[in-house]
Amino acid sequence: MSLNRLRKKIDLLDRKLINLLNLRAAETKKIGKIKIKTGKSIYAPEREMEVLSKISKYNKGPLKKSAIEAIYREVMSASLALEKPLKIAYLGPEASFSNLAAIKKFGSQVEYVNCNSIAEVFMEVEKGSSDYGVVPIENSIEGAVSHTLDVFVDSELKICSQIILEITHNLLANCPKNKITTVYSNPYVFGQCRIWLQKNLPNARLVDVSSTTRAAEIVNKERNSAAIASLLASKIYGLKVLASDIQDSLHNITRFLVIGRNAVNKTGNDKTSLLLSIKDHVGALYELLSPFRKYGINLTKIESRPSKKKAWDYYFFLDIAGHSEDEKIKKALKELESKSKSLKVLGSYPVGE
Repeated sequence: MSLNRLRKKIDLLDRKLINLLNLRAAETKKIGKIKIKTGKSIYAPEREMEVLSKISKYNKGPLKKSAIEAIYREVMSASLALEKPLKIAYLGPEASFSNLAAIKKFGSQVEYVNCNSIAEVFMEVEKGSSDYGVVPIENSIEGAVSHTLDVFVDSELKICSQIILEITHNLLANCPKNKITTVYSNPYVFGQCRIWLQKNLPNARLVDVSSTTRAAEIVNKERNSAAIASLLASKIYGLKVLASDIQDSLHNITRFLVIGRNAVNKTGNDKTSLLLSIKDHVGALYELLSPFRKYGINLTKIESRPSKKKAWDYYFFLDIAGHSEDEKIKKALKELESKSKSLKVLGSYPVGE
């Protein structure tokens, strides 16, 4: 078959695709009106997981699963925007990893609000200025993000979803690598790229700045300098990518949480996060964990944080497999209430990735 005939076939398929996408969008708008009328959340993580699971089963190739999911992420983003203009707060500035995580979850068709601190992200959502917020919770190398844990103590917001983002670091500059005399980045990033820097830029001066985005902003205006930042930062600040994936570990992953004002329905593959404080006596922590063993509940994570109200008084953050509406978890939580000073369900949400 000739090239022209093949292109005409593609043109015909494109026309059909556009028509189908607009038919889908029209139904989405109807759903949005029902959600608003009944007071339901526009963003439904449980439905999101259901759609992604179904399209994965429908896909017979040659497009890869990741490609189909990326396409549908934008389809769903556009659908959300049609139902109701959404505002998503994130720990900024633009091109930060929190920004990248937010885009990965919500796509490009919603409005983004960058915030200067994790507490500000919570505040944006609490006062209703933003519909949802995206905050980091843990890194596979650095561990838990303690400030996020601390803010949850006094917040009534719920965890709605999680985002797993693979962190990659890149050397950005507008000069050849052999001309670089100064490198800017966040101190944590320097720690994650230490071996590469020693091997490739042993004589360069390393300067700590508040964020990788700030590093790119500086380098955009300064000669013979480079930034270690994201690929998105290179596009925003017009910098060339001199080297990609320069992090020392290939398994540098950060987990982010989507926070909102409403609880999420069960999907069958969920995680529940808890916050509790224990009574101060011998064996208190053992007693705290016993209901999970009793009811066969998998405890996947536990972190402690000082309460800051009394010396040697701690809060515990726990992740368990399952949804708070599961019968065995309901029973375990009821027992936990009698064994702890305070207990708060931070949210049940799809495991997803």
